[in-house]
Amino acid sequence: MNKKVIGITVAVIIGMILIPTIYKIHENHNEKLLLVVEKEFHYYAKECFLKDECSNVVTLKELYEKGYMEEKLTNPINKKYYDEESNIHLDTNEINLIS
Repeated sequence: MNKKVIGITVAVIIGMILIPTIYKIHENHNEKLLLVVEKEFHYYAKECFLKDECSNVVTLKELYEKGYMEEKLTNPINKKYYDEESNIHLDTNEINLIS
């Protein structure tokens, strides 16, 4: 009886530590995936702007049409393409990605 209680207690303690840790690692990973997509969008938008081919508000559609991005930008979490009307304001660095 005593060994069962100790075993269950140890299992509960390990579960209390592992589950939140795994959840936090997963959420952190997803945030970093989204950050990579945003940085890629920002990079190509800024490149287009600096070459005077785009205004300070750049849409994905412009980047596709002007050849800055060949592959469609996808949400790395749900694997859906972002809408071509997604945009970035280069003055404020505000990114509006529409799934």
